[in-house]
Amino acid sequence: MAKLTRETKDGIYSLMLTPYKEGLSIDYDTYEEYTEWQVSQGVEHLFAVCGSSEMRELSLEERLKLAELTVKHKGETTIVATANLEPSVEDNLEEIKKMEATGVDGLVLTTKGLGNDDDKLVEYITKLAESATIPVFLYEFPGFNPHKMSGKAYGELTKNGLIWGIKDTTSTMEGIQAKIDNKHESTIIQANMPFLFDSYKAGARGVMATPTSCGGAFFQRFHEAFLSGDMALAEQRYNEIILLDNAIDSGFMASAKELIRLQGIKNFAWRTRCGHNLSKARIRSIKAFYDWCVANGLMK
Repeated sequence: MAKLTRETKDGIYSLMLTPYKEGLSIDYDTYEEYTEWQVSQGVEHLFAVCGSSEMRELSLEERLKLAELTVKHKGETTIVATANLEPSVEDNLEEIKKMEATGVDGLVLTTKGLGNDDDKLVEYITKLAESATIPVFLYEFPGFNPHKMSGKAYGELTKNGLIWGIKDTTSTMEGIQAKIDNKHESTIIQANMPFLFDSYKAGARGVMATPTSCGGAFFQRFHEAFLSGDMALAEQRYNEIILLDNAIDSGFMASAKELIRLQGIKNFAWRTRCGHNLSKARIRSIKAFYDWCVANGLMK
């Protein structure tokens, strides 16, 4: 089994979607099949219980079960999962214990709406991270606003190795660069696709982004091309990612699910709890993109 270490923490963290049955109960059987499919994409890591999982629409029990199932089918990947969605700090400390018990390799902590107060944010994250017994990453989750963390606050949390990395969602090179300048030994993990190539050239070395939920292989190809030093190939792979990102952009949770269904997970319906849905026109455009990918050897 793979292990999450300081040396292996870089790379692609594919986001996990949540499939639903009619009535919006979780389709756990399809989720298990989907996890195995995600592993087959060749990525190093999976991010269970994330924004794309609709984590705020899930109960604690549902989140823990999804994490357990991801671990069950992890293969040679490592698994991280969000562990501070409950209301209070005391609840979060208990949530961390329960999430660790699922067998995940790392925890993800959201900035929990404290982005405008560096001191409170650092104090909050430090208390939670010090209670953990496995690696901890951060997530500027837009579901809790204000969510963006300053480079200064990030530097305080990384200078002694407490935090291993961050999913940056500033969507600006200035915001990304501020994290890179204060990263110490941590990893800056990208969520923004337009600046993906630029951020890698600036020093980022990972991805946690919505298109990984249905196209992890695209990102693995980019990551490997970039690390090989072949910048022409890396740019080609980046351009392919931009096409994927644009293909699923509208109602991305539902769009990504439809693209997964086309790639072989036949029972993966595009139902969501968050209200994303697909028109017949969107379904047709996704099919056209899929056919183009198959014709060009990018999907099966």
